[in-house]
Amino acid sequence: MASEPAHRHRRRRRTSVGLPAVAAVLLLLLTEVPEVRASQGDKEPVYRDCVKQCVLTNCTGARLRGFQSAQPQYMALTGWTCRDDCRYECMWATVGLYQAEGYRVPQFHGKWPFTRFLCFEEPASALASLLNGLACLLMMLRYRSAVPRQSPMYRTVNAFSLVSLNAWFWSTVFHTRDTYLTEVTLADRPDGGLRRQTLCLLHCDYLFCFCDVLFQKMDYFCATAVILYSIYLCCVRTLGLRRPAASSMVGVLLILAFTAHVSFLTFVSFDYGYNMAANATIGMVNLLWWLCWCWQNRGTLPYWWKCGLVVVLLYGLALLELLDFPPMLWALDAHAVWHLSTIPVHFLFYSFLIDDSLYLLNTEKMGVKVE
Repeated sequence: MASEPAHRHRRRRRTSVGLPAVAAVLLLLLTEVPEVRASQGDKEPVYRDCVKQCVLTNCTGARLRGFQSAQPQYMALTGWTCRDDCRYECMWATVGLYQAEGYRVPQFHGKWPFTRFLCFEEPASALASLLNGLACLLMMLRYRSAVPRQSPMYRTVNAFSLVSLNAWFWSTVFHTRDTYLTEVTLADRPDGGLRRQTLCLLHCDYLFCFCDVLFQKMDYFCATAVILYSIYLCCVRTLGLRRPAASSMVGVLLILAFTAHVSFLTFVSFDYGYNMAANATIGMVNLLWWLCWCWQNRGTLPYWWKCGLVVVLLYGLALLELLDFPPMLWALDAHAVWHLSTIPVHFLFYSFLIDDSLYLLNTEKMGVKVE
């Protein structure tokens, strides 16, 4: 068994939780996709030999037909194959060897080992994403019932809610089933620059190939869209009510930035480091802009603290991602904890949005100029 490395591959995650470019994104998804990344666990000879032997023994002929006939329908519909089952069983065999020899649990294919529940590959993260989506939906409906359509921020807030719901939907799908497209990593091939798309055509069904690419990229792209739309929401609140042309220009710039970001990751290189840096940058713009608005209105708006607390909580809770520990009970890792911790934030943020939208509506009726 290989010795434990000093630096391990961390799972590439989306940064903390669309714009009218979804149709274009779906077309972009059909082109290039990211390279396969190997982790310590799936580089182990014992794991690779186990998978190879399992596939040869169980995934051909009568044994394969027996597997397919006995497999639950929900597993088949979510793309679990005989080869995937071999990887799953061999992953736990390798984890057992690591623990028996006193090594730290390794990652496999860029992520920690999780106990599968039904068809859910990462049950805790999938559940947390679903609960975030439900909280967002509930508060969007509450906002619509509490705030009249005449409020200046009504349309913008509703659009933000839809962008957020879309992001949580794709996050749930992604954590439910993040497939491994091939058992052949780039290190096995003489042309190490082969792309995952080529391997996909060689080793997997076209439908599940497309779905894997779709799920992963939509998860990342929609997360970026949420941050950018939050910037636009802040822009409309701070500038757009007095200078609509300014907020429209900012909106166009944000759409162009999103298009350029998606295009680079799709056509040039799906660079996880760049994606993280880009999201951190726009996230910082979002953070500072909202905090500046809160500070300026702390003496006039009694509910300003709700917005400030939400912003601080969201970016503070995102630091949980840095922990990156092996999953507790083989289900709850740092990413799942982060998602679970953001669920209550939706209620506080929409409470702020409701208070602010009603305030704007009342000041508009009285003819007071909003600063």
